[in-house]
Amino acid sequence: MTEPHQLTTKQGRRIAYHFTKGQGPCVVFLGGFKSDMTGTKAVYLQDWAEAAGRSFLRLDYSGHGVSSGDFLDGAIGDWFEDALAVIEAVTSGPLVLVGSSMGGWISLLVAKAIPVRIVGLVGIAAAPDFTEDNMWADFTDAQRANIMDKGQIGLPSDYADSPYIITRRLIEEGRNRLVLRTALPLNFPTRLLQGTADIDVPPSVALRLLDHATGEDIRLTLVKGADHRFSTPACLALITDAIADVLKATN
Repeated sequence: MTEPHQLTTKQGRRIAYHFTKGQGPCVVFLGGFKSDMTGTKAVYLQDWAEAAGRSFLRLDYSGHGVSSGDFLDGAIGDWFEDALAVIEAVTSGPLVLVGSSMGGWISLLVAKAIPVRIVGLVGIAAAPDFTEDNMWADFTDAQRANIMDKGQIGLPSDYADSPYIITRRLIEEGRNRLVLRTALPLNFPTRLLQGTADIDVPPSVALRLLDHATGEDIRLTLVKGADHRFSTPACLALITDAIADVLKATN
């Protein structure tokens, strides 16, 4: 695999990315919390795009993968800025955003920032507002006190041997990026994919997003038994089917 390109943002963060030239609209994959662009879904979509001659972009947010920075210094706004900077520097013309988990939240922020360029969106277990609704809301009083006093707490994770460290800044900065408290127009084909066995981002989140967003072509597909990874061969095929459906609607 070729070495990633590098972009230095106006904030001074060095962001690694892979961009494949091809026919448009460009498909942009935005990964999840502590994920990187070498993950199963990102690489699968890269291969799919290359086979189809499709323009495709994937990237590592700061503090993720091979981009610069420490993960613990980052927050939703930083990662949104990283994604937007690469998108605006590298791509031109219409975009289809594909956001996985936290990347679903990032994709909604990108869509709000440059709505005229977005012609479609695919959310995979999208997790908008998770720092407030799925972290802070579930913290005990002791956990809230610890994160405010000490600046961070550790949460057990099914995806790593060590706890996930959640910082006070992640929680507080996330409150400036919430998308489910104000109008959320998605005036382009939008496909939401959600596993019923997802315990990290439960189906209720997808249903809330579906109910809150406005638009004439928004659909939610629930996949019985699928977990948060959404990376089985059948789930991966559903992702490319959803992208193809969105692209068809743009013609």
